[in-house]
Amino acid sequence: MSLLSRALPALRLYCIGLAVALHQLLRRLRPGGPPAPVFPTQNGNVAIVTGGAKGIGYHTVKHLARLGMHVIIAGNDESEGQEAVRKIKEETVNEKVEFLHCDLASMKSIRQFVQQFRAKNCPLHVLVNNAGVMLVPERKTEDGFEEHFGLNYLGHFLLTNLLLETLKQSGTRSRNARVITVSSATHYVGRLHLNDLQSRCSYSPHGAYAQSKLALVLFTYRLQHLVTADGSHVTANVVDPGVVNTELYKNVCWATKVVKWMTAWLFFKTPEEGASTSIYAAVSPELEGVGGIYLYNEQRTKSTDVSYDEELQRRLWTESCKMTRISDVGSRDL
Repeated sequence: MSLLSRALPALRLYCIGLAVALHQLLRRLRPGGPPAPVFPTQNGNVAIVTGGAKGIGYHTVKHLARLGMHVIIAGNDESEGQEAVRKIKEETVNEKVEFLHCDLASMKSIRQFVQQFRAKNCPLHVLVNNAGVMLVPERKTEDGFEEHFGLNYLGHFLLTNLLLETLKQSGTRSRNARVITVSSATHYVGRLHLNDLQSRCSYSPHGAYAQSKLALVLFTYRLQHLVTADGSHVTANVVDPGVVNTELYKNVCWATKVVKWMTAWLFFKTPEEGASTSIYAAVSPELEGVGGIYLYNEQRTKSTDVSYDEELQRRLWTESCKMTRISDVGSRDL
């Protein structure tokens, strides 16, 4: 593969990131603006947030807890998770915040997490698929999957499917259970290689990351199709948090780190700002019964054209079921 073709995924990624950052800057400079939304209390509702111990996930958990939700942080760092629980309980005066171990890079760990959750015999009203890695060097998960695809996408695919029956049982006609999946604007430059989902032929951290984010959008739309077809009271939506100043950028090159350090205060959202669309998708009355949409800055936005390809959605779903060794209910096209 030529040097140019190797560089293209990175170039596309940085271009889309720059465009989003400029849009965020212009939005900030605009006078006035809509007031911060006020959401109804969520007492009695239960949520799971992956990667909820830091960054966008932490602020998502904190806001949901402040609304009265029982929130479970799913993460792979026990000490970090317990510290987040302590701080959120202190800040929100809500004792129903807890941590359960879940390593999304391990199918075994995901199944153990679901078993632990089921043992609590509680409902599940909101699942926020938030955790992820970005631009990591080429490496594999415990199960042998390329890490971006395995953790960002397949881990959440399996987790959602294992929790889907509980979500269906918890949703009602007047209040649907909700699945919120965090993607990003990088999905616009993503390419889904169904014959090489593990990027074995040619690895690019930028291309692998963008592919995982596109896969999450395709997954969300297919999930909405399936739950609608079987009459379940569950909705699935995908959110784009924007360009946010989080630890995800720890794997970028040193020059990018310098630029980020110099400009983040102006162009980047804070993690709290980045969490706003996830929170909106999780609890806004405006989205009751609404699924299969892409949200950016709390607004419905068109995702990339290829994400609406229903055949591609179906094929990815089928292949994902094989990889995670679960039954493909979608093959029956309910």
